[in-house]
Amino acid sequence: MSPTGVKPSTNFDEYAVNYEELLNQSVSVSGESVEYFASMKANYLQRRLGNCFSGNILDYGCGIGMLSRCVAEAFPGARIDGFDPSDKSISQIPKSTASRGLFTSKRTSLRSDYDLIIIANVMHHVPLDARQQLISGLVPHMSPGGQVVVFEHNPLNPLTRRSVSLCPFDADAVLLWPSELRGYLTQAGLSTTRRDYITFFPRFLKWFRPLEPGLRWCSMGAQYTLTGIMGKR
Repeated sequence: MSPTGVKPSTNFDEYAVNYEELLNQSVSVSGESVEYFASMKANYLQRRLGNCFSGNILDYGCGIGMLSRCVAEAFPGARIDGFDPSDKSISQIPKSTASRGLFTSKRTSLRSDYDLIIIANVMHHVPLDARQQLISGLVPHMSPGGQVVVFEHNPLNPLTRRSVSLCPFDADAVLLWPSELRGYLTQAGLSTTRRDYITFFPRFLKWFRPLEPGLRWCSMGAQYTLTGIMGKR
């Protein structure tokens, strides 16, 4: 198996049909749906890159395409590809999203010129001894100057830990600290440029959400992001 094709320890084919329902149940402690969290990630990327970004994007571990759809809306001029080892998950992706690029479970179909690779809440499902392999295996698929943006659950946040404990397909999850993830990016030859924390306020405190972009330094966000940049080859 190639490095890019490292499989998670959970068999997501078992959950593909009711994936969104199960995920909504697990995040209910926040008062929001999974759609909200996908939109938050897309909004974060839009603030970082600008809505005029029109490069090639890969949603690695795209599942049933919830984040891909939000990213497609945020970047109307971009090509959106998706990869997931679960064939059943790929089959659930709406046609309107799938038409924006190639959504596949075949690693050999991936391009070698992605300007942005998104890895959203995937790494905590990957076995510890395969995490470096996954990150390093994606580097050949990046364009010079391309970025990898990784979203992960924040182990410091009690609501995040609660959500993980309620999610059936997170039974195998081993959460990552930012320092661990930074090490994988650095070892793969990527320059890590920033760490941001996102998603701070549950629904009953939604009036404070406009403050969230200014709190990216605060380590109590429900999730965090790390960005790695590819240098010239």
